[in-house]
Amino acid sequence: MKRSGNPGAEADFCVMTRLLGYVDPLDPSFVAAVITITFNPLYWNVVARWEHKTRKLSRAFGSPYLACYSLSVTILLLNFLRSHCFTQAMLSQPRMESLDTPAAYSLGLALLGLGVVLVLSSFFALGFAGTFLGDYFGILKEARVTVFPFNILDNPMYWGSTANYLGWAIIPTGLLLTVLVALTYIVALLYEEPFTAEIYRQKASGSHKRS
Repeated sequence: MKRSGNPGAEADFCVMTRLLGYVDPLDPSFVAAVITITFNPLYWNVVARWEHKTRKLSRAFGSPYLACYSLSVTILLLNFLRSHCFTQAMLSQPRMESLDTPAAYSLGLALLGLGVVLVLSSFFALGFAGTFLGDYFGILKEARVTVFPFNILDNPMYWGSTANYLGWAIIPTGLLLTVLVALTYIVALLYEEPFTAEIYRQKASGSHKRS
C-alpha cells in the first residue's frame, strides 16, 4: 500500500499557497518595499565598513562624530522611505479576513508595544553614535553594551524593529514583508556581529599592550 505524503508539509504548503494568493509580487508598491527592505542594511554595512577601513568620511567631515551623524541622517531617511513603501504595499494589496479581527489588532498592538520598548531601550543603552555604527568610526565605548535589553536578547534593536513591522502587518503582504525584514536583519548580523566583535577585540588588545 502506498504511503501518503507528510500531512504537516502538505498543510504548510496549503497555508503558504493561500497566503501568496493574497499578494501580487509584481505590484510596484510591493517591489519598492522589497527593494528598500533589502537595500537599507546592505547600504549601512557597506558604508560603515568602508569608513572603518579608509576613514575617508571622517577626514572629509573633519570629525568622526560629524561623519557618523551624517551617516545616521541617511539611514533615518532610508528607514522612513522603507516604512512608507511598506505601508503603501500593504494598502495596495487585498486584506485577509481572518486577520481583520479584534484579536489580530490586539496582538498587533502588543507586538508594536514590545518593539517600541526594545528599540527605545536599545537606543538609550547605546547612545546616538552607538546606535548608528559609531564603533566603525572609532567612537568606542569602554566595552560592548550588556545592560537591558542586551542582557536578555542579542541585537534587540533589530528584533524590536521586526516586532514593530509584524505588529503593523495585519494583512498578508505585511506578513511576507515582515519575514523579509527579519531575514534581511539575520543576514546583516552575519556580517555585523563578527566585525563589531573584532573592533572591540582590537581595542582590548591595544589597551593591554599600553598597560
